[in-house]
Amino acid sequence: MTEIILFPSACGLRPAVREAADRLRAAGHRVHLPDLYDGRTADTLEDGLALRDEIGRDELLRRAIAAAAPHSDAGLVYAGLSTGGALAQTVALGDERARGLVLLHGTADIAEDASVDDLPVQLHVADPDPFETHDWLNAWYLRMRRAGADVEVFRHPGAGHLYTDQGLPDWDAQAAEETWRTVLAFLAQEG
Repeated sequence: MTEIILFPSACGLRPAVREAADRLRAAGHRVHLPDLYDGRTADTLEDGLALRDEIGRDELLRRAIAAAAPHSDAGLVYAGLSTGGALAQTVALGDERARGLVLLHGTADIAEDASVDDLPVQLHVADPDPFETHDWLNAWYLRMRRAGADVEVFRHPGAGHLYTDQGLPDWDAQAAEETWRTVLAFLAQEG
């Protein structure tokens, strides 16, 4: 059993995020699903980004750290979708007990002095993705490797940015199923 904290996208705790947590639980993992948006959700990516900006990135990071703190002694696998992926990455890189990092649809910048000890990382992104361009991802990958992470990147051609959320226009059933199959195999190794 792996202990996971899963941060939602800027669209909040939509049904697809709850379904993702249920899928992970059904595979035998313990999943913490914090509500960083105080119960608010968005039905479009544009509305989600407006919600994210209204709350503010610093406040969302503060909330993510506070949500992870009570569970971090267990050695969490941090996971997140889009904005939640960026939060998961930032918090995981600051947690020396982190056991892994699963990023769906999103990454964050990496501090020059970031250092982890062979942290296993799996990233899944659409290809192309307007928020995760090829140039950005290439630089991100090199910085993560330089920081000491063991990184795997999976690009899903033709999928939209939030392709794992079947309630959004980006939904891609095949890419979503491939992603979850690969994520579950990764988590089985980390458990």
